[in-house]
Order: sequence, then structure tokens, then C-alpha cells
Amino acid sequence: MMGYEQMNQMTMTTTAMMKNFNKMGPINTPHKKITTKRSVSAIDGGAAVMAGEGDRRRNLKTLDLSGMSLASLSASSINLASISKLDLSNNNIQFPMQQIPESLVARMLNLWALDLHSNQLKTLPNSIGCLSKLKVLNVSGNNLQHLPKTIEDCRSLEELNANFNELTMLPDTIGFELTNLAKLSVNSNKLVVLPSSLSHLTSLRVLDARLNRLGSLPDDLENLVNLQVLNVSQNFQHLKELPYSVGLLISLVELDVSYNGITVLPDSIGCLRRIQKLSLEGNPLVSPPFEVVEQGLEAVKLYMSEKMTESYKETPMKKKLWGIGKMVKYKTFNGLSSSPGRSPGRRTGGDHHGNERGGFINVSDYRQIDGIASPRHVSLFNPRRLLSPFSAYFSPPRY
Repeated sequence: MMGYEQMNQMTMTTTAMMKNFNKMGPINTPHKKITTKRSVSAIDGGAAVMAGEGDRRRNLKTLDLSGMSLASLSASSINLASISKLDLSNNNIQFPMQQIPESLVARMLNLWALDLHSNQLKTLPNSIGCLSKLKVLNVSGNNLQHLPKTIEDCRSLEELNANFNELTMLPDTIGFELTNLAKLSVNSNKLVVLPSSLSHLTSLRVLDARLNRLGSLPDDLENLVNLQVLNVSQNFQHLKELPYSVGLLISLVELDVSYNGITVLPDSIGCLRRIQKLSLEGNPLVSPPFEVVEQGLEAVKLYMSEKMTESYKETPMKKKLWGIGKMVKYKTFNGLSSSPGRSPGRRTGGDHHGNERGGFINVSDYRQIDGIASPRHVSLFNPRRLLSPFSAYFSPPRY
């Protein structure tokens, strides 16, 4: 048995160990989140979470305040400019916007990732436009009815996730400014239309606009030369047709148009050379018919290609030569007229009858072009071909 002196010595040793343990302060457990405070200073709370790290707080790069039931934010004890990633998801941050002060956002000069998903936000602060280095923004699972126009000033933005909100529209000029955007997710909203400027997002690789109320898609989708995934499924009876330009997406790998009201696919679908997945179920399709769809992707592509060829053969020769259904100038890029009897050397001057003046040509110098009729003609209007330095369309004028 253990003697009294030994027991006394063990008790003293244990007491000494507990005193030393208490001096060490709280132990940091990176995966444990504080959930006891409901209305606290979020940034101060973050400093508390990071307590015990000593000098490392001065070089803070990531601040995780998710799941803390925060209702408001304030900043007092941390250098906001040192934060590169801020996670405020799964809290109670809500309207009015005093809950996220404009000045707080504007001071996060080096922030590249901001996660605000699963809060109760109805709008975002206008100062979000000050985040010039922001690359990833997640505002999904809120009550946003619109995005501030100043979001267009986040020109470094590469990924925008605004799923599960109340959005009815996107900023009209968003495509002109966010030229680095590679992924745009706006599914599960109330969008009726996508802005036409979207066709200028030439870096876009993924566009997810399912579960909305879209009645149409932008006409100039062929400009999205890097788009690989397009999902516009489950717009139900609202989306009844696809633009011809869908088939001119040269990098498209996955297209999901399931559960819409589409009856006829554009013939250009037969031109999608890189497509690997095509989802058509849930549509009242007439062309291609169900028996073709049932046979899979290659059968659908073949059907649409043959239909395009038949359409081409039935088109009068006069229309075949000039393909797309719009009025365009002939030889507009070098300012010369194609009319017989005109001297190509005369570049200035003109008379009161409306003849050529200053390199312009009259209505007789226009030709009708009616619809791309075959893959051969499609390649002529390929964006890469048109913009190539060797393209005849952009060659310098010849005298």
C-alpha cells in the first residue's frame, strides 16, 4: 500500500502540474468553432479565437468566424488590411446594412476571398467595389434581391456564387467589367433574363443559371469562347427555345437544358464538336424526336447535322452564298464599294444623289445574308477566325 508521505508528495506534484497548465492559457483547436456568443464584436471575437498564437496574429491571413451566430460586425483590435480570406458564413447577419459597416469592408484592401453564405442579407454594401483584389465571392443562401452596381469594380473577381437568393436581375453591364470571371453561379433565383453583356465574359468557363424563370438567353453566346459548362435546366415553361449561338460555343463540353419547354433544338447543336454530355429530358421535343434522343448524344448530333445539311440544300443559291440573315456591308473594312462601275480609288467626295462619299457606300452596296447553312460556313464566322491576325476580314486596305 502507498504510504502517507508518498500520497502527500503525489498530491503536491499534481497541484503543481495544474498550476503550470493554467498558466499556458487556452489550447487552440483549429476545427472547433465558438458558438456561445450571440451578439459580439465579430472581429474582436476573431482575435479571441486566434488567442494563444502570439506574434502570429500580426501576420493574420485567414479569419474564420463562421457558425458563431453573429448578428453584427465591428472592428477595433485587428489590422483589416492583413486579412486575405474572411469567412462569415452561417451567421445571423442581416438587414439593415449597419450590420456590415461600409467602412469595415473598404478597409480590407488585400481580401481575395469573402464568404457570406447562409446569412440573412437583403443587400450588400456599396463599398464592396473597393475590394479590388477580390477573386472569390460567395453570397449564396441569403435574401438578396439585387447585386450592387459597384460589384463591377471588383475586376479581379474570378468566381461569383449567388445561388439561392431572390435575384430578379443582374447588373446590366456586368459582362463589360468582370472580364476575369471564370465561374458564375446564379441558380435558384427569380431571374427572368440574363443581361446581354454576359456575352463579353470571354474568360467564363461555367455558367449555372438553372432553377430560375428565364424566358430567353443572350443571342451572342458564341463570344464565350472558353465556356465549357452551360446549365439552364429547370426554367420549366418559361424557357421555350435556345438561340442559334448555343451551337457555336466552340469549347462547350456539357450542356444541360433539361426540364424546360423546348420543342425544337437549333440545328447548330450538330456543330458542338467537344460536347460530351447533353441533357434534354423533361422537354416536349419535336426536333429531334424522342426516338433519336433515346439513342444518345451522337445520334442527336448526327440528326441535327443532317437537318442542317437538308436546310442548306433547300436554300436558294443566292442566299447560300451569304449566310446569316442580316444586312451587312460588302468590303466594309477597306471602305471600298463593290458596285459595278465604281472606281475603288475614289475615297472622298460625292454628290447630292447619295453616291459614295468619304469611303461610305449606299444601300445598293449591301447584300443579304441569311443563316449559316453548314459547318463549312460556320467556320467562316468562328470568332477565332475573324479575330486572327491573318484573317482577310481585318486585312489592311489595298490600293
